[in-house]
Amino acid sequence: MHTSMFSGSDDSLINRKLPKELLLRILSFLDVITLCRCAQVSKSWNVLALDGSNWQRIDLFDFQRDIEVLLSVELFFSGRISQLEFLSSQLSRSKMGRHACAPTQHIHGLGPARVFHHYRHGFVRARECDVDAMDNVHACVLQGRVVENISKRCGGFLRSLGLRGCISVEDAALQIFAQNCQNIQILDLNGCTKITDVTCSSLGQGCPRLKRLDVGSCPSVGNASLVALSEGCAALEHLSVAWCHQVSEPGVMAIVRGCANIQGLLLKGCTRVNDLCLEHIGEHHTELTTLSLQKIMQISDEGVTALSHGCLKLQSLCLSDCPNITDATLLSLANNCPRLRILEVARCSQLSDVGFQALANNCHELEKMDLEDCSLITDATVMQLSIHTPKLQVLILSHCELVTDEGIRSLATGTGVQEGLTVLELDNCPLLTDVALEHLRHCSGLRRIELYDCQQVTHAGIKRLRNQLPEVRVHAYFAPSTPTLSIGAGRPRICRCCCVL
Repeated sequence: MHTSMFSGSDDSLINRKLPKELLLRILSFLDVITLCRCAQVSKSWNVLALDGSNWQRIDLFDFQRDIEVLLSVELFFSGRISQLEFLSSQLSRSKMGRHACAPTQHIHGLGPARVFHHYRHGFVRARECDVDAMDNVHACVLQGRVVENISKRCGGFLRSLGLRGCISVEDAALQIFAQNCQNIQILDLNGCTKITDVTCSSLGQGCPRLKRLDVGSCPSVGNASLVALSEGCAALEHLSVAWCHQVSEPGVMAIVRGCANIQGLLLKGCTRVNDLCLEHIGEHHTELTTLSLQKIMQISDEGVTALSHGCLKLQSLCLSDCPNITDATLLSLANNCPRLRILEVARCSQLSDVGFQALANNCHELEKMDLEDCSLITDATVMQLSIHTPKLQVLILSHCELVTDEGIRSLATGTGVQEGLTVLELDNCPLLTDVALEHLRHCSGLRRIELYDCQQVTHAGIKRLRNQLPEVRVHAYFAPSTPTLSIGAGRPRICRCCCVL
């Protein structure tokens, strides 16, 4: 197929042999950066690469992060960032070699390319710098005009846009976006800290097909945003307002009444949410499957009980860092939510064997349980999980100090858990010994086990486990013994490890 765009010097072999529709189909599999490169090949490829049909799904997170890192590294080598800080001594040693804890002049010897690699992967960050220089970095990363240009180029073709962490994007750009991209279905604005209720108001007016929206960690988003979304985005199925501290009962009430199709709701860190909000959710959202309530101090057993009576299809629930919940919550979930697959209740110190045993007896679909620092549970809970939860894949028992080798034995010999269990975290379980590792050799599907600060577990025990299960990754830490004080020493000395800790 020949068109006017394939004429003259652009009439290359691939353009003459393949029709435009097939070329567009091929280009549709490329990412944003590759499409931009293709647009520079020739005039005809520029038209094809920038065709709106190729820009239905755009995620600019990696793109803007790489630009920020590149500019930061450039500032370091030009002297405007005076020092780079290594965020993890062990990780940076393994990745950076002898330069991990080296002075700045030695890091210069690595060259921009290698420093860029480690900066990009989060091992390094700028520590001391010219403040104006770093402000310029953030300002250059992703300006609002980029979002405006994308919206004008893609128009109604765009279905999914990811702007996570794009801190320079403001309301004005997203207002234009909402006008041009009315068919958008998935929008990620997590960490876009400059947006306010104005953005959500624009989305409510111009994007009626929106199904998934993430405005987490946007501190200026509040109840007015939820009201606007409830009035204009009735098709909304998943909403995250995590760490939006202004969200409270009026906003939650509006969204649960106006968006009846919501299946996932993330309220993590919304400190003004209370039991009344949970009652509204339980009353209006019978199709809800995913709910995060982490670190909401005001909720109690009363609110979760009301929630469980209405949300019978609940599959994933996070209640970590909710100090007021007790076994009454677990009993209510056990009686009303048999489809529960993921339960996270880390640092809920009032939960005990009574609640977890009831949960295990009734919720046989459980795949992941985070019980970190539920200090009252014993081997009895582990035994019930081994018997009644054959689909269990991830179990976190860190800081459960009453769990012993016998509990791990029952878990490892459970009929369904043997092959299904893939991740087991046992940090700071002081009663565990090498005997527990001997039992875990029966878990053929185990891929990762955490054993930090399990003081009775030895190198020899871990080695035997690795010999039995060569594919398992064992994360453990053995503190070096403190050197013996020599006679006549002037003052006590401590090992380097203690200095680090």
